[in-house]
Amino acid sequence: MKKIIVESYSLREATLADIPQLKELGLAAYGQYAETLGPEHWALMQQNLSNEAMFSDLLNKSTCFVTSHEGNIIGMAFLLPSGNPIDVYEADWCAIRLVAVHPLYKGKHIAKTLTQLCINQAINTGEHTIALHTSSMMPAAMHIYESFGFKVLKGIGERFGQPYFLYTLDLPAKTAAP
Repeated sequence: MKKIIVESYSLREATLADIPQLKELGLAAYGQYAETLGPEHWALMQQNLSNEAMFSDLLNKSTCFVTSHEGNIIGMAFLLPSGNPIDVYEADWCAIRLVAVHPLYKGKHIAKTLTQLCINQAINTGEHTIALHTSSMMPAAMHIYESFGFKVLKGIGERFGQPYFLYTLDLPAKTAAP
């Protein structure tokens, strides 16, 4: 008889106390692109992902959903509400930021679950359009977003030496409870 291993994950909102683990996760998840990015661009991304103030600011402005396994954060996604325009995002759009899954947990639908939580939160808070940006160096991420109906609005040039694309999804209106 084969032994069946069931891994259990928990989902919750992150707090400021989670910043050390969020930084560690970001470095592990995006570190898989270090070779593609090259030393100069990876160093810049590493610097950004190590920035405690950036995570603190994001946590204060947005909702961050995390997935944990055995007490360790293994996935994260931030939903930044509208009213926080960032370079390519319109002021009336909310945005999904920093979706990351630890490489040891890839392929377990964690990023998809976190993205769905962000979409649900956006609908529940009355958002109309949700945006995100990603790169062609992340085909799995592009596939997830496109499976939810996100469409490429436009190319937004290079970031970290890679071509990036702006995606948007028009959200359905929140329906009143019966």
